[in-house]
Amino acid sequence: MSSQIGRTRHYRDLIVWQKAMQFTQAIYSATQSFPRDEVYGLTSQLRRAAVSVPSNIAEGHGRLSDRSLRIFLAQARGSLYEVETQVQIASTLGYLDAAAAEGLATSSAEVGRLINGLLRTLRAREDEAS
Repeated sequence: MSSQIGRTRHYRDLIVWQKAMQFTQAIYSATQSFPRDEVYGLTSQLRRAAVSVPSNIAEGHGRLSDRSLRIFLAQARGSLYEVETQVQIASTLGYLDAAAAEGLATSSAEVGRLINGLLRTLRAREDEAS
């Protein structure tokens, strides 16, 4: 049985979810200027992966167990790495300038640190319970 002590009442209260939402909005803004022929390619792929980050955080929180939340946080982290890779590809192809790519990388790193911190907290809580 997992502990619910310290769990927020709503996923929207999680800083990691809030930052992931801001990151997703930044991805949408950055991809608006991508070439039209990438609409069903890299633009769509980037946006779907970015949306997956806060979506997995919310879904995991909604499962009401620390174990489930950890699983969904791991999926969110995987999607975040997918976005990082695609941002690098977009930059290499010249779809993003260096400043935009760096700004997205910085935001992604922040979200990643928050996800990892929450995962550490959940693991520690699980270790204490056993």
